[in-house]
Amino acid sequence: MAKTGVFDSDPAMVAKATELKKELQRLVRAIVDDEDFSTQTIDQAKDTLSALKELKFKKRSLSLKLNDVLSCPEEFRCPLSKELMRDPVIVSTGETYDRPFIQKGLKAGNRICPRTQQVLSHTILTPNHLVREMISQWCKNRGIELSDPVLLVNEDGITESERDHFLSLLQKMSSGLPEQKEAAKELRSLTKRMPSFRALFGESIHAIPQLLSPLSEGKFEDGIHPELQEDVITTLLNLSIHDNNKKLVAESPMVIPLLIEALQSGTIQTRSNAAAALFTLSALDSNKGLIGKSGALKPLIALLDEGHPLAMKDVASAIFNLCITHENKARAVRDGAVRTILKKIRNRMHVDELLAILAMLSSHPKAVEEMGELGAVPCLLCVIRETNCGRNKENCIAVLHTICLNDRTKWKEIREEENMYGTISELAQNGTSRSKRKASGILDRLNRTVNLTHTA
Repeated sequence: MAKTGVFDSDPAMVAKATELKKELQRLVRAIVDDEDFSTQTIDQAKDTLSALKELKFKKRSLSLKLNDVLSCPEEFRCPLSKELMRDPVIVSTGETYDRPFIQKGLKAGNRICPRTQQVLSHTILTPNHLVREMISQWCKNRGIELSDPVLLVNEDGITESERDHFLSLLQKMSSGLPEQKEAAKELRSLTKRMPSFRALFGESIHAIPQLLSPLSEGKFEDGIHPELQEDVITTLLNLSIHDNNKKLVAESPMVIPLLIEALQSGTIQTRSNAAAALFTLSALDSNKGLIGKSGALKPLIALLDEGHPLAMKDVASAIFNLCITHENKARAVRDGAVRTILKKIRNRMHVDELLAILAMLSSHPKAVEEMGELGAVPCLLCVIRETNCGRNKENCIAVLHTICLNDRTKWKEIREEENMYGTISELAQNGTSRSKRKASGILDRLNRTVNLTHTA
């Protein structure tokens, strides 16, 4: 059966409604499950219900007369949807599209202008006020109700009023300290709760510099306000979760230096979140080199050495991700990673994560040399005996295999361990397939060494 209106099944409206319903479910669950729920939660639930009701009316108001729409001038139609444009925007090539439809392509990673087939130099969408006004006048002359852009919802469920609010918050980041603190706290909250707000930062090249402006050097005589720094750094973390933002965030000139500064001088929550942001950004291969060259590994290793429980997991994850590249392995070894990691493993702190890093570093000759000098062999043998984790045993035996191949003086320690506990033999029989292979390799070398000794 044919639809009676062009926008009866508007995907943007559906996206917004879905987001509101999820928020309503969360609030209702909080009220039902928590006997000590607050009146504020009830008010939030009422507000969400009202927003859902308002959206229902907005959806109805967007309905247009099909015959009138079909007869609209060609220049008023979106080249992608072939429908009358409600929120015309201009891309970098100068072509105009309806925002929800061009945004869908951009979100999917398409950087080609559909009309000209040229590569877009940026993804900023500029409102085409002239075309919008012409469309409004055309609709008015025919008695068609075209909702104001403030009511329109884009692909990510963002209305124009919400976009305006976002821009006003960014402007506050250049105001006095009270306004900055208020804006930073709200941006932190919005980017945590709403993926659509994370995406907004990708629409303007000025958004991230505006966010970071309070942290610029010499902003306040008394230095950076700790709470403000935490909110800004956490907002950066939230932004970096959005895949399309990773490259933009990392390549913004101020971001990595400010994250490195936060690793060294913020509250422990700020430092932990800065490490988490570096971990998230380093998921992109091109960012690994950028972060490593910026000197981030040294403060990460220093924070790991401090051993604060709140920061350890995020720091270890960031170091692991960065050390996937050979260049960053060299930097980590130079900055003292091996000594720090072995110290933490001896203290049985985050052994799983740190053994994984150690195994990765063992492909670097200098790291292997340091491991031998710093007593890694007895430490790792002890972990194998104590742990029930197959992955940890596997990482330990892999590192031991590499150390022994590169330093023949360590065979004595291995032989004594095997004679006393049978650690390597047990692993060769009952370990993971990789553990068995590495353990068998050590045993073969050990037996050859013994045979050569007897022959001599």
